[in-house]
Amino acid sequence: MKKFRKVLDGLTTSSPGGTIGSPSSGSAAGTPTSAPTPKEIDVQETLVSENFQLCKTVRHGFPYQPTALAFDPVQKILAVGSRTGGIRILGRPGVDCYCQHESGAAVLQLQFLINEGALVTACADDTLHLWNLRQRRPAVLHSLKFNRERITFCHLPFMSKWLYVGTERGNTHIVNIESFVLSGYVIMWNKAIELATKTHPGPVVHLSDSPKDEGKLLIGFESGTIVQWDLRGKKADFRIYYDEAIHSVSWHHEGKQFMCSHSDGSLSMWNLRNTTKPFQVTFPHGKIQKDGRKESCKPILKVEFKTSRNSEPFVIFSGGLSYDKAGRRPTLTIMHGKAITVLEMDHPIVEFMALCETPYNNEVQEPYAVVVLLEKDLIVVDLTQSNFPVFENPYPMDIHESPVTCTAYFADCPPDIIPILYSMGAKHKKTGYSHKEWPVAGGLWTLGSNTYPEIILTGHADGSIKFWDASAITLQMLYKLKTSKAFEKPKPAEGRAAEMVEEDPFAVQMVSWCPHSRIFCVVGISAHIILYRFSKYEANAQIVSLEVRLQCETEDMVTPSESENHPCFSEAGSRSPQAHHQHPASPGSATPEGNRDSVPCIKVKDRMVRVPPGYQAELVIQLLWADGEPPQQITSLDINSAYGLLALGNCNGLAVVDYLQKTILLCASTLDLYGAADPYQRLTRSPRRNRQSTSGLTELSDNQQSVDMERSKSPTSDHVNGHCTSPTSQAKPRVPMGPEGPRLTRRGPGRPPFRKAQSAACMEVSLPVSHTEESRENSFSRSRSSSVCSIDRDTKEAVTTLQFGESYGRKGDAMPTPCLWVGTSLGVVLLIPMSIPTDQEERMDEPVTIGPSGTVLMLKGSVLRFSFLDCTGALIQSPHEVWRDPNAPEDPERPRRRKLVNFSPSSSQDNCGEGHLAVVCSEKQAKVVLMPSQSCLFVHNITESSFVLRADVVSLCSSVCLACFCANGHVMTLSLPSLRPLMDVNYLPLTDMRIARTFCFTNGGQALYLSSPTEIQRITYSQEMCDNLQEMLGELFTPIETPEAQNRGFLKGFFGGNSHNFDREELFGEASAGKASRSLAQHIPGQVGMEGMKVAASGVMGDLARARVALDERGQRLGELEDRTALMMTSAETFSKHAHELMLKCKDKKWYQL
Repeated sequence: MKKFRKVLDGLTTSSPGGTIGSPSSGSAAGTPTSAPTPKEIDVQETLVSENFQLCKTVRHGFPYQPTALAFDPVQKILAVGSRTGGIRILGRPGVDCYCQHESGAAVLQLQFLINEGALVTACADDTLHLWNLRQRRPAVLHSLKFNRERITFCHLPFMSKWLYVGTERGNTHIVNIESFVLSGYVIMWNKAIELATKTHPGPVVHLSDSPKDEGKLLIGFESGTIVQWDLRGKKADFRIYYDEAIHSVSWHHEGKQFMCSHSDGSLSMWNLRNTTKPFQVTFPHGKIQKDGRKESCKPILKVEFKTSRNSEPFVIFSGGLSYDKAGRRPTLTIMHGKAITVLEMDHPIVEFMALCETPYNNEVQEPYAVVVLLEKDLIVVDLTQSNFPVFENPYPMDIHESPVTCTAYFADCPPDIIPILYSMGAKHKKTGYSHKEWPVAGGLWTLGSNTYPEIILTGHADGSIKFWDASAITLQMLYKLKTSKAFEKPKPAEGRAAEMVEEDPFAVQMVSWCPHSRIFCVVGISAHIILYRFSKYEANAQIVSLEVRLQCETEDMVTPSESENHPCFSEAGSRSPQAHHQHPASPGSATPEGNRDSVPCIKVKDRMVRVPPGYQAELVIQLLWADGEPPQQITSLDINSAYGLLALGNCNGLAVVDYLQKTILLCASTLDLYGAADPYQRLTRSPRRNRQSTSGLTELSDNQQSVDMERSKSPTSDHVNGHCTSPTSQAKPRVPMGPEGPRLTRRGPGRPPFRKAQSAACMEVSLPVSHTEESRENSFSRSRSSSVCSIDRDTKEAVTTLQFGESYGRKGDAMPTPCLWVGTSLGVVLLIPMSIPTDQEERMDEPVTIGPSGTVLMLKGSVLRFSFLDCTGALIQSPHEVWRDPNAPEDPERPRRRKLVNFSPSSSQDNCGEGHLAVVCSEKQAKVVLMPSQSCLFVHNITESSFVLRADVVSLCSSVCLACFCANGHVMTLSLPSLRPLMDVNYLPLTDMRIARTFCFTNGGQALYLSSPTEIQRITYSQEMCDNLQEMLGELFTPIETPEAQNRGFLKGFFGGNSHNFDREELFGEASAGKASRSLAQHIPGQVGMEGMKVAASGVMGDLARARVALDERGQRLGELEDRTALMMTSAETFSKHAHELMLKCKDKKWYQL
C-alpha cells in the first residue's frame, strides 16, 4: 500500500499521466465509476532476478563471409571458418555449433585432428588455436602467437601430434599439438633451396608428407619452387623450379606422382623418378587459337587428385577458365577419365574438398562427394553418379536467398500449425537431388524434453516470406510465400518517375500473424498491405483492392479563424466508405513532367487468378501518391481476426479497415484524432486557400453541414472532423506546420521516395520519429508548460504502434468493449472505442462505428508497445477467431459460423467490475495504467542516455515480464506490474542497424536477431533454459574406432619404403631438436572453465593423461584383488583354526565314541 501511494503521489505532482485524463484537460471521459482502486489489486509477483540469465543458444544460416573449410572423415563433421573469426561446426541435422575467436581475426585455415575431437585454426593475426570439440560448447585449450612471421599454410598428418606451419618468409616450423609449443626443428627457406639461387622462393603455399614415406615433406613455394625435404637427413631430396606460380599440390596415393595447379590455368604432373620437367602439362579449358597459341586462362586455385579402385582417377579443380568470355560464372571442373564436367556456380568458390572413404593418404582414396564452399552457399556434389547431382542441404543455408528485411518470432504456437505448413511447403520443393543420405552425418543430437512449437518468420527484399520451424533450437524450412504474385510486373518508368522508382518494390517491412486464426498480414515498402487467409484448397479468386489517401498538406500556412471550433468525431459507421477497387491511373493523374497523383505505387492484379493451397491473398490496401509525392511508408500495423479489423499508421495519420466488409472505417491525420483533447494545444490548420480542392469540397465547422457538402460527397468519402478524408478524394487532413515554414518538403527534387530495399543487415533504422532525441526530450518537457511553440514547429506526429483489445474506452464505462490503442511518436497514447456487431449476419451487413475518446496518458519518447494484464497480473490474450477454411465445401446441414475466443458479451459482463492493467512502453519509459480509471500505478524510466529499440511483454516461468532491448546494447527485463528491474545485461553494442531492425523477443525467455546478413542468432534470457542448454545442444564428438590401415603386403612394404618406422617424437622432440627461440612465438593457455579442464584431461592427444587414468583403473582393480585375497586368507585362517580345535577335541576318542 505504501508503494502504491508513493507512486500515485509522485504522479500527481510531476507526471502528466495524472492530469491528461481529467475533465479539465478536455477529455470526453466522465468521472471514475466503481473501478478498482489500487488497494484492491493484489498481484503476487513470482519472478526474481535469479530467474534470468542471458546467453547465446544457437546460430542458424550460412556463415557470413566464409574463408576456410575442413572435414573429419571419421567423425564426419564439417567446419567452416569466416572472415570475422567465427567457426561453424556442422554434423547431422541438429548438430550445429558456433564458436568465435575473441580476437575476431579472419580464419585462414582449419585442420581437424582426425577422430580426436579437436580442431586447429590458423588466423590472420598469426595465431594458432587448438579447440576442444569433446564438449558441447567447444573451448580453446591452447593458443600460439607468432611474433616475427606470418602464417600462410598448415598441415597436420593423420595420427600425428606434430603440426607443420609454413610462413610468409618461406620457413617451415613444427608445433607440438599436445603442449602447443614450437619445436627447435626448423626448415629455413635458404636451406630448402639451392645456395646458388639468388631470389627468394616466396611464401609457403603447400605442405604435405609423402604417402610413400612420412619422413619426406613436400614444400611448395609461391614462385613455382617445389622441394622434397628429408626430415631425417635434414636435406633436400630434389628441387623443382617451374616458371609458373603454384597455387596447390595434390599427391597420387602411391606417392610416386603429384599434380600442381598454376596461375596460368595449367595443371602439371610430376614423377619422382624424373623431376627435371613435368611429364604432363595440360590446359583443361585453354583452346588453341588460329595462330596456334593457347588462350590465356584464369588461375586454377586448387586441384585434388583422387584415385578410385574401380574407375579412372578423379581430377577436381576450381578456376582455369579462359579470359575471353566476360561475366562467366565461377566453375568447378570434374575430370573423370576422358569425361570433363563443368559445374557452374551461382557464387564465387571459396574452397572445396573431396570427401573420401579412407583417412589414410597412402590408400586408394575412393572419393564419393565434393563439398564446395561458395561465398553465399554450401553445396555437396555426389560423385558416385554420372550426372553429379547435388545433395539436398538439411541446414537452413538459404535464409539470405533474398536479403532479410524483417523477422518475427512466435513461441508456443498451436501444435497443428507446423505439420500443416510443412505439408503445404513440401508440394513446392525442388527436385533432382541425389537420393543418397547427406554425407555430413557426424555428431549426436536428441530431441529435448522441454520442446514446444516455435516458428520464425523472415521477410525478404524480393517480397517473399519464409516460415521456419524453430522448435528444439533447430531450424527447418516449412513454407514460402511470394507476395509479388498479387501484383502486376512493374513497367519501366521514365523521367523523374524513373529516378523515384523503388528497386525492390515488394520488399517486406513488417508482418503480423495470428497463428490461431491463421490470418497473415504483410506490409511492403511501396506503402501497401496484403491480407492473406489460409486454405487447404486451391481456388480461383480476384484480389480486392482498397486505396487510401493518407497524405499531409505540404504548402501554405493558413492561420485558423477565430470561429473555427475544435472538431469532434462523428459516427463514422453511417457513412462508412465502400470498397474501392484499384483502377488504372486516369489521364488527369499524371502530368507531362511525370508527377503522379491518386495512384498507388504498384498495380494489383485485377483479374481472376488461380491460387494454390496455402496462404491466399484476399485484400490489398495501398496508400496513394499525392501531388507527385509518393506515400509515406507504413510504420505500424495491427490486425484482429475476432473484430475483422485492420489498423495501419504512418507519419501522416491512421486508417482503420474492415476487411470483412472490405470498407475503410477511418482515415484521419494524427492531429484529428485528438479532437479537443490535444495535450499539446496545437492549432488546427485549414487546407490551402490559394488553390481549390479538385473535388470541390469546402472546409466546414462541426455544426455546419450544407447541401453542397452532401452533394459533393463521394460514395467512398468519410466525414471525419467536419471535412472529407476519403481515401480517393483530393482533400487532405489538417496537420501542424513544419519547422521550415509553410512548406513541408520531405525530400529534394530527384531523390528517390524510398530507400533501396536493402537487407536488414544494411537498412537504416526507420525509427518512427522524424526529429532527434534532443528535440523529442524538449517537446516532452515543454508540453507541460503554456508555451507550446516548439510543438507547433514539429513536422509530423507519426503513429508508431497499434493494438486492438478489449478495454474501457472512457472512464465512465462499466464494461470493456473493443478498442484500438494508438501510440504516437510524441509519446501520446490515444484510445479509440468501437462498436462491433456480434451476430455473424449483422457483422457482415451492419457498419462498425468508431468514436475516439481522446488522450489516455503521455510518456517520454515514441510509444513502442501495448499489452494488457488482468487484476491478478496474468496476461490477457487478444480476442481471435478460430480458423476455418474459407474454401472448404459447404455443408447445408452444418452452416459455417465464426467461432470467436475472448470476445463475447457474456465474458465482458463477467469481468465488468474488475477492470484491467494496461502496460505501455516507450523509448524512454514504461508505465502501468489501471483501467478504466486511467490512473498510472507504476512508472519506470528505462534509460536516460539511450533509447529502447524493441519492447515486448512475454510470459516466462508461469508469469509475465517486460523485456527491452536498448540501442546501447543492454537487454533488460522488468517485473509486472511493479516494473522492478530484474535483469540488465550489457549484451551487444549496436554496431549495425541490422540488429535494431530484426531484434525481437518471444515467450519462454527467448529472442533472436540477425547477427549478420546471412545468419540468425538466437539467445535466451531464462535461467532455466541456460541450465538445460547443454542437454539441448548436439554432441560434436562421438567415440568411433579409427579404421585400420590396409595391409600393404610384403613386397609393397619392402620396396615401397617403410614409413611406419618414422619416429617424429625422436626427431622433433626437445631432446634432439632443442628449444625454439622464445621471441619467435608466444604460448597462450586457453581460457576454459572447469568443465573444459576435465574434458581436456581425457581429450586431445592426451596419451599421458589417458595412461594415468588407465593406471588408476588398474590400481583400483589391483586394490580390489588385494582385498579379495585378504578376505580369502582370513577365511582360510578361520577354517584352519576351527579344524584344529575339532582335531584336539576328537583326538583321544575312539571311533565309536564320536
